Amino acid sequence: MLNGSYAPSLTNFRGDFIRAMIARGFDVHVSAPDIPAEIRAEVQGYGANVHQSCVDRAGMNIRNDVRYLLEMRRLVKSIQPDIVVGYTIKPNIWGGLAARLTGTASISMVTGLGYAFGESGNNLRGRVIGTLSRRLYRLATSGNKAVIFQNPDDRDDFIAAGCLSDTAKVRMTNGSGVNVTQFTPTPLADQPIFLLIGRLLKAKGVREYTEAGLRLLGERADCRVQIAGFIDDGPDSITPEALDVWIKGGIEFLGSLDDVRPALAAATVYVLPSYREGTPRTVLEAMASGRAVITTDAPGCRETVKHGETGLLVPPRDADALYKAMMQLADDPKLRVKFGAAGRKYCEEKYDVAKVNDILIGHLELS
Repeated sequence: MLNGSYAPSLTNFRGDFIRAMIARGFDVHVSAPDIPAEIRAEVQGYGANVHQSCVDRAGMNIRNDVRYLLEMRRLVKSIQPDIVVGYTIKPNIWGGLAARLTGTASISMVTGLGYAFGESGNNLRGRVIGTLSRRLYRLATSGNKAVIFQNPDDRDDFIAAGCLSDTAKVRMTNGSGVNVTQFTPTPLADQPIFLLIGRLLKAKGVREYTEAGLRLLGERADCRVQIAGFIDDGPDSITPEALDVWIKGGIEFLGSLDDVRPALAAATVYVLPSYREGTPRTVLEAMASGRAVITTDAPGCRETVKHGETGLLVPPRDADALYKAMMQLADDPKLRVKFGAAGRKYCEEKYDVAKVNDILIGHLELS
C-alpha cells in the first residue's frame, strides 16, 4: 500500500515504481486526495487499486489530520497489506501511525524535510508546528521497519532533530529516479533560454530566480527567462500579485504543464535555486534531456550536479551569484552543450529509474 498526498505524484513521481512492483507480481494499492478521473484511470491501467483519501496536504488543522489517521486505519484494516509505504510528511506520519495501530509493517520515504523543518522556524506558529511535526515523526518512525532517505543531509538533519531513534533503520536511494527512455536529449537552440519548473514557493528560490532573470533580461536582449508551475496553497507560496509583476517585467509564465518535455526541449539551461530538496526530480529530467543545470549548493540539490562538469552550483538565497552563473552560460553556447551531454551521462549512471527502483524494492524486503 503506497500513500501520497498529491494525486499527480502517483503518475509523475511514482508511476515507474508502481509498475515495477506490479511487474514483480505484487498486488499494489495506492491512496491520495482529490484524484482526477484521468489519473485514476492511468494508475488503474498499470494494474493498481486506487483509493481516495482525505489528507489535507498543505493544511495545518489537527482535526483534519486525525480524520486522515482514522481513515488510513480503516483502509489498512480493510486491505490488510503486507507493508504500508508513505512518501511526504503526512502520509509518512499518519499512514505510518495507522499501520502501527493495526500491527502492519511500514516504511517511510523521506523525500524532503519540507516547511515544518525549514522556514517554519521564523515565527511562533511555525516553531510550534515544527516541534509537533518532529515529535510525531519520531512516534511514526518508531513503528517503521525502515526509513528511506534521498540524500545524506536529510538523513543527518532528520536524526539530529530527534525524528528517528533507531539509526539502523536508515536506507538510502538516489532520489525517485527518472525514466531515461521518456526523457531524451534533443538539439539545443542557439538562443539562451532559461527555465524553472516547480510549485511557486519561496523555498524553491523563485524570488532569486526572477530577480536574477529580470536583471539578465535588462542587459541581454537575446535571452529568455521562463517559469512553469502553479501557485500552491501552502504558507510558503508566492502571491499572484508578485507573479504579475514578474510577467510584466519580461518573465515568461508557462503555467502548469501536464508534460514538461516540450518545455525542456525548448530551453537551453535549466535552473532550480531551491533552498532544500530531497532529490529534485526536475533537475534529473533536465539532465536526462541533455540540458545544462544551475542549482544550489544545498541539501538534495548539490548531489545532482557535478560543478563545472554537468552544470553550476551557486549558494542558496543568492540572486547575485545566480545572475552571474546564468550570464556565464548565456555567454558560452559550447559550455551549455558540454554540460548537457555530461549531465545526460551522469543521469544514466546514477539516476536511471530502473536502477533506483531495484534498490528501493530491495529496501522493502518483500519476498
